[in-house]
Amino acid sequence: MQIVIVTGMSGAGKSTALRALEDIEFYCVDNMPLPFVGELIEHLVQEGDVDKLAVAIDARQRRHLPGWRAELARLRNTGHRLQVMFLDAADDVLLRRFSETRRRHPLSREDISEGLRLDREIMAHLREGADVVDTGALNPHQLKAIIQDHYGGTGRLAVTLVSFGFKHGLPVEFNLVFDVRFLPNPFFEPLLRPRDGRDADVARYVCDSPAGGELVDHLERLLRFSLPQFQQEGKLYVTIAIGCTGGRHRSVALVEELRRRLGGEWDILVRHRDVARGE
Repeated sequence: MQIVIVTGMSGAGKSTALRALEDIEFYCVDNMPLPFVGELIEHLVQEGDVDKLAVAIDARQRRHLPGWRAELARLRNTGHRLQVMFLDAADDVLLRRFSETRRRHPLSREDISEGLRLDREIMAHLREGADVVDTGALNPHQLKAIIQDHYGGTGRLAVTLVSFGFKHGLPVEFNLVFDVRFLPNPFFEPLLRPRDGRDADVARYVCDSPAGGELVDHLERLLRFSLPQFQQEGKLYVTIAIGCTGGRHRSVALVEELRRRLGGEWDILVRHRDVARGE
């Protein structure tokens, strides 16, 4: 049996993930108490008409979660193909989602921030060893497509390229991060300063410089090598972060160039986190 355990932060998209799996013929169960999951699997095996199962588990059953590692090991020893997907997003994103939908956080009465803090504390050990999907920059359609591409049999790896500025802090979630602050900086060119790395002149200034051209060639070769390794490991989502000083010129130009070079072979999502902030 193919088993996917869907877990993660409340508000990060577990309901969307379950619907996406249900659409590709998974038998889906929402928040079944952890001690009963093994019994459910045994029952479905005896019935013989279900070969794909998805179970959502979240912090509402926190009394059972201390036994998570032991139960996970027991399930893996039964011989079924088991994967754990942990959906996450930054606290400010989750706070905005709860505010926009006017939903109450399941672990808080009035203070959503306190509920998020408690949720993250409870779920921390479920995150270890899971396929982590940062849904902060994904809309429901993109999340659904990533899940269905991966668990529906194609196994395609979704790749997110993020440009950012080191002065604004590292992205929350990444698999690889590259510092490109040694490249020529368009910020010091008066005609280029008001533009960003999506502008053709800025892109040429960065990518056609000797260091820029050599760097993007190296990055392309590295990603063409490493992305298939991530996919072979079973990951469904990989984030590559590229940072310059402010996240407006150099990192943006390199992300766009890598999207152009790799977009035909991978599902590429691009996010320019700090492009509106400037150097």
